[in-house]
Amino acid sequence: MGKLKIKKGDKVRVLSGEHKGQEGVVQKVLIDKNKAIVEGVNLVKKHNKPSAQNPQGGIDEKEAPLHISNLSLLTADGVPTRVGYRVEDGQKVRYAKKSNEVI
Repeated sequence: MGKLKIKKGDKVRVLSGEHKGQEGVVQKVLIDKNKAIVEGVNLVKKHNKPSAQNPQGGIDEKEAPLHISNLSLLTADGVPTRVGYRVEDGQKVRYAKKSNEVI
């Protein structure tokens, strides 16, 4: 497994699949599976059995993971870009390849 270029808190756009074009903020990155959970995107319904905490049971909606390859980081202007790395002042930083700005 390599290092992933998308991190928690990044604003991303979905590039392909059923949710193509939707945007959201990354809530969690699953490094071992190369997937990320994006807020408000790829919602699935989860059926819950009644339990002590939830005596009623019922149906919850929650986000399911999307593959990293289907996500693109957005610049501050909201334009999709690829991510590069460079060293500035002895510090390794991520930058947007389209606008050359540090993320």
